[in-house]
Parts: sequence; structure tokens; C-alpha cells
Amino acid sequence: MKIIIVGAGEVGYHIASRLAVENKDVVVIDRNPEALRRFADNVDVQVIPGSGSSPQILEEAGIREAEILLAVTDSDEANLVACLMAHILSPTTKKLARIRDAAYDKFHDTFRENAPHIDTIINPEIEVVKTIDMLLSVPGAVEVGEFADGRVKFVGIQIDPDSRVAGVKLVNLREKTGTIRPLIAAVVRDEELIIPRGKDRLLAGDLVYLICEDSKLIETLAVFDKRAEPLRRAMIIGGGRIGLRLATLLHERGVSTKIVEKSADHCARLAEELDGVVVLCGDGSDQNLLAEENIQDMDVVVTLTDDEETNILASLLATRWAPARPSPRSANSAILRSCRPSGSSLWSARGFRPSTRSCSTSGAAKSFRRSPSRASAPRSWKPWRWRPPTSSASPSRASTFPTGRWSLP
Repeated sequence: MKIIIVGAGEVGYHIASRLAVENKDVVVIDRNPEALRRFADNVDVQVIPGSGSSPQILEEAGIREAEILLAVTDSDEANLVACLMAHILSPTTKKLARIRDAAYDKFHDTFRENAPHIDTIINPEIEVVKTIDMLLSVPGAVEVGEFADGRVKFVGIQIDPDSRVAGVKLVNLREKTGTIRPLIAAVVRDEELIIPRGKDRLLAGDLVYLICEDSKLIETLAVFDKRAEPLRRAMIIGGGRIGLRLATLLHERGVSTKIVEKSADHCARLAEELDGVVVLCGDGSDQNLLAEENIQDMDVVVTLTDDEETNILASLLATRWAPARPSPRSANSAILRSCRPSGSSLWSARGFRPSTRSCSTSGAAKSFRRSPSRASAPRSWKPWRWRPPTSSASPSRASTFPTGRWSLP
């Protein structure tokens, strides 16, 4: 599969790194030779200096043979023109564009149905809001992912000291869960990743990643003493574009929302656009301000400023005050926007750190993985079936671990 990436920024770099590991034929186009040198030195991809909206450069990159074009530069207009030229030169190539400006939101369908016929439009801010919303919908979750169009959930939760499964071996987990049989995919303990086996125990403080059907998610989480509680009060620190989108979404769902913004001009704009949301002008890391606004009574605090230090400090303050009000949400009371993967030990398992970069990368990966290759004919999905063990299987082993194999019917 040949994939062309227009834009050698952070999003382009992370997407190219993922694809190169999968042995895809990746071509990266960018005007900046320094950015391209980073790709050439660290990633197994072809680099071409030039404009991704130039038909000559696209021809040189092999647009007619490419199955996917990803336009992920920092310019919305450059991404649109690149997709338009790609459509003219190769109408069958699947096109994905990164478009951030909210002014284009209402034209997304137009861009799909008419020229440049962009198959998928990725707005990093919308992706971050979707990620936060998905996290808030799962009680006690530290991280949430989904597969098969949302039918399968991948959830990370922390084992509490008083949890019924704390200290239980996986082989004996069914005694505690009854008919619910969660699939434990991984365990993170003391910053070490463990692929668990039947003899391993779940310990208090473990970060456990489990996989289950979406229809059984709430029941599965209840096994780990994570129960749903309505979200009534929320505080957002940072009144940027992401904060505005999230505040609008929460207000539409009837959540009492407060938003803290340092800039007086931004506060005036937020007050005009947000009807029913309390807008506070102040520093989100000011302890006195947070105490006056009863941060301890909030079900969730989301820090979305452009300053990572403010995000970290405000989140730590929120988690410090959370235990004062016993609640199933107290372990999930803060969500931190981060641009760097560092600080996991500091952050522990008290929240999730979405970033526009990671959400854009994940959104792009999901989009082009959903569609079949144009070189292969589409085929209907068939469920995998469990083949029972043969008669020669050991009775003692069969009573402890399921034997047999998975196969297509």
C-alpha cells in the first residue's frame, strides 16, 4: 500500500512512524528541508521537498499509484488545495485532510460530496472533545478506546484497595465476576507493562486494561467496583477553541458548567457565545479562585490551557481536593490536556492526557483502516467461532484454562 503524507509536522511524523513499522510504502512531502531531514534520519520513508499542492510534486510522489493521501500541514487552505489536486490527478485515491478552523465545520459534508471530495476530515479539536466525552461516559476510566465502530471497548481502570478483585488470581477471577468474564489484556504495575497469565494476581494500584463488548461495559466495570454516576457539575480551565467546544457540549447535555479563562478579551467572547455557562476571568492555577468556586464539589475538572505547567498544577489541585467528597468519580476528577507523553508517574492513574497530536493521529489511523484496499475486493465480515477441545485434552488443564482454537466458520 502506497501512502502520501503532505506535511512533515508532529502529526505527519507520528502517522509516518506508525505506517513505516507496518512496512507501508510512505512518501512525505514538505517545504521545510529540516523537517524532512528528521524523517529521513529516523523513519524508513521517502521524502520529497516541495509543496504538497503542486501537481508536479504530487506526480513525482506517485499520486496515481497511491491509495491514500493525508494532508496534515498546519494550513487548512494548503490541505484543501492538496486534496483538490490529488482528486484531479487521481480520483480513486482516498483523501484525508486536517482542518482546524471552526469556520469550515458546516462545510465538511460539502467537501465530501463535492470537489475536492475529501473522504475524511479530521479536526484535532473535535477529536480531543470526542475523546474527553468518551472518557466521561465510562465510570472510573483512565483511558478509553474502541474497535469495530464502537461495538468493542478497550478500557483502562485502576484497581482500588477495597476492590473485590484486589489480590485475586486471574484464574480465579470468575469466582468474583460470576457470569461476566472480562478479558484482561494488560496490566501496568510500577510503570512496568505486564501481559497477564492465569497465575498472575490483580493488585491494588494496578492499571488494568480490559476488553469487552460495548453492551456489557457497565456490567463489566461494576465487577471492578466502578459504577456509573450522573455528571452534574464540570469546570473547564482554559477558554480556547477546545474549551469552547467542550463547554457547549456539556451545557447541551444539562451539565452545570463553569469555564475559567485568564484573558479578559477571551472571557468577553465566551460570555457572548455561551448562554447558560458561568465564565470566570482568572488564573486556573490560583488556589483561592478554585476554592471560591467550590472545585471540591465538581464531578470533573478539565484543564485545556496552552500552558502545560498550568494544566498540571490545576489538575493536581483538583485531585488533591477530590477525596474531600467521596464519589465514584473522585478517582477520575481531572482530565489534563498534554502535548508531551512525559509525566506519567506524576499523573499516575487519576486522569487522562489527551492531546491534539495523539487524537489526530488516532483519528487518521482509524479512518484509513476502516476502508478496504482498492486492490482487494471487499468481502463480507464473518464472525470467529470457538472450536471445542479435542477428546485428548487434559481434564485438569481444561478445567483451568479454555483449550481449543479460534477459526473462521
